[in-house]
Amino acid sequence: MGFDIIAAVRRASVDRDGAWRFVREYAEHFVTPLGEGDGCAVDEAEERLGLRLPAAVREAYALFGRRADLTSIQDELLAPEQLRVWDDVLVHRVENQGCAHWGVALSGDDPPVFLRPDLADKRVERWEPFLDRFSLACVEMVLAESLMLEDGLTDCRELGDDEVERVGRAFTPLVVPDVGGSRWYAGDDAVVRLVEGGFLMVRGRTPAALGAVVEAFPGEWQWSEDVEG
Repeated sequence: MGFDIIAAVRRASVDRDGAWRFVREYAEHFVTPLGEGDGCAVDEAEERLGLRLPAAVREAYALFGRRADLTSIQDELLAPEQLRVWDDVLVHRVENQGCAHWGVALSGDDPPVFLRPDLADKRVERWEPFLDRFSLACVEMVLAESLMLEDGLTDCRELGDDEVERVGRAFTPLVVPDVGGSRWYAGDDAVVRLVEGGFLMVRGRTPAALGAVVEAFPGEWQWSEDVEG
């Protein structure tokens, strides 16, 4: 049975059960299936911090906490022993150069996530709203990190203005939240991310699926051989 990523993302936008189902199915079809050893417990972190973590945080770590290919190719999902509380927010993820941190509120089963940029003036540094559910932030994280894998199934390139306009016509929009000016799409067995400024990122389920996108947008791709229009 095939994987309908459009329907899967739509379910993920509803609740955390849908989000975890998406992660399992996406990993199975687009990366590597989740296994029993891919999760980790957060009990020791809870004891160290003296608090009970939100249900969604515990569930996420139990499901894929050790899967760096889904969580930490570019930015890093912190290991349980690295979790810490900063201004009443649990820091769980860090930008690859330390330029920003992600944190989750401590109350509620699936609480909101915040982003804290690292600013020169620490007096104005604060937690800013990112997404309204931790599980939804995990869906965005898994998609974004998987597009950074260098396994022959991803590619990227800059687009011209006319090509940017074509993306929305060539692919089906996904209801992934717009963070950082990104828009997400689905192709035939492909996930497409259009980053603000016209940078196109693609992951295919197969080499053929990736190749179809490359051929549809000929030009100077980072990994594939140049395709002339």
